Amino acid sequence: MTVYSTLKTGCDILRKNETYKRLIMFACTVVILAALTYLFWHIWSTYYSPVIENPFYRKGHWLIVAVYAILTFAFSKIYGAYKIGYLKTGEVVYSQILSMIFVNIITYFQISLIGRALLNPLPLLGLMVLDIIAIALWCGLSHFIYIKLFPPRKLLMVYDNDNGNVESLIHKMEQRPDKYCISNAVNIREGYESIISQIPDYEGVILCDLNNADRKDILKYCFERSIRIYVTPKISDLIIRGAEDINLFDTPLLLCKNTGLSFEQRVIKRTIDLVASSIALIIASPFMLITALIIKLYDGGPVLFKQKRLTVNKKVFEVYKFRSMIVDAEKDGVARLSNKHDSRITPVGKIIRKIRFDELPQLINIFKGDMSIVGPRPERPEIAEQYKQTMPEFDFRLKVKAGLTGYAQVNGKYNTTPYDKLKLDLMYIEHYSILMDINLMFKTIKILFMPDSTEGIEDGAVTAGDISFVKHENTPEEKKENCDQK
Repeated sequence: MTVYSTLKTGCDILRKNETYKRLIMFACTVVILAALTYLFWHIWSTYYSPVIENPFYRKGHWLIVAVYAILTFAFSKIYGAYKIGYLKTGEVVYSQILSMIFVNIITYFQISLIGRALLNPLPLLGLMVLDIIAIALWCGLSHFIYIKLFPPRKLLMVYDNDNGNVESLIHKMEQRPDKYCISNAVNIREGYESIISQIPDYEGVILCDLNNADRKDILKYCFERSIRIYVTPKISDLIIRGAEDINLFDTPLLLCKNTGLSFEQRVIKRTIDLVASSIALIIASPFMLITALIIKLYDGGPVLFKQKRLTVNKKVFEVYKFRSMIVDAEKDGVARLSNKHDSRITPVGKIIRKIRFDELPQLINIFKGDMSIVGPRPERPEIAEQYKQTMPEFDFRLKVKAGLTGYAQVNGKYNTTPYDKLKLDLMYIEHYSILMDINLMFKTIKILFMPDSTEGIEDGAVTAGDISFVKHENTPEEKKENCDQK
């Protein structure tokens, strides 16, 4: 066997074995963590340790470095900075850099406390530059290795209805050609026997909008043969995912309480809201004052914009925002979301929307108790009624208090369809924990500087549910290209 054949065989084994994939990704994580920690060790031992009045001995140095490594690992995990092959390369670099900014700021104050004075920050600024270089090199090399060893999977999509949901999923997965290649799409109406005869030709199956009976049969077939499956969940799936196991006897039971948050969770959540909103209002007050002055000077109109929104148990409240649109933006009486090229948005509004300053007055809503820091975004009653005409379950998201940020905001976009928003919100409700709230707060900082998270709905659409305005490159039947050419 030639060297080339041996290497090719080895790569094929790696592609098919998830264990090897995890080991390689773990090795990449260890490499960047070790590199960043070593760079800090060099800066600490060269610039900071010598100027501290009572310098540490050996174990003290180890402790400082260990704390730095732990902080680096923790922030990188929060922001997904180790997800090579999962996130786009640019997003991994961004996540790593954002993590190191937080770590180095915390470390600077930690070192200053040890030195009993505000020490020179320039060495840590130099460290940040070295970190960025190391991150860029690591990310480029790791991504190259990942793509070579784990090329995009050839997938078969099985769908039920030829509708906007199917086309939308295809369109989204086409945005990640490094991970997915939908090489064929078949309608479930072709029959079970015809579909399972095709499955072995692919590396995975996507089940989109199938009824329970058809989905069950294909799931069992693929499970028995260890074939990878991607499934678009139904509302009932998400409710069951949050169930508790009942093991009182030898028949398994799942308990779905369906009550939202417990009393203890509500108390802790409200306490965090009060403390965090109070601190945030104090910090943000100068920026809020400047924003208010600019809006007033631009057109002389009102600074704040009030709008009726829905929160827990369908309670209606007035949300506060800095006005980013022209006065009487909805004088025609039609409730609509802003689109990509909305002429109603003022020049000042475009800026404050991009940096999210238009949301700052909602800290008052949080302090008052109308909203929480984390929760489903409050929807307008008129638009919610439109969504409920085709999706009666849309009110399920009102099991908890509306939030300034949330699971759907962090993992979705402004123009995410209402059905997908509902699914994301239900994931949050059914898996709620205080740690999840804290995690989402940190992740919100990340999306503040990601422009696609504020992308408006398509021009001409009124709500995010207008799928007729979504642009797709291919219909399921047209999507039958050969993935081996990629």
